Amino acid sequence: MMKALKLREMSTEELEDEVGAHSEQLFKLRLQKATGQLDNMMKIRQVRRNLARVKTILTERETKNS
Repeated sequence: MMKALKLREMSTEELEDEVGAHSEQLFKLRLQKATGQLDNMMKIRQVRRNLARVKTILTERETKNS
């Protein structure tokens, strides 16, 4: 799990890469859930929260710079 302090130290480009990685991971987890292969249902919740954290930091940076 990525904490906000660690995320805030990352560059904007790195954060955008994280958004892509988390989105892809979330898609794979949902696919596993649909096919009945997902063992840990909490993993989806963790990925969704991490994705939200990253997007929040990106939005804060956009509003700060404009």
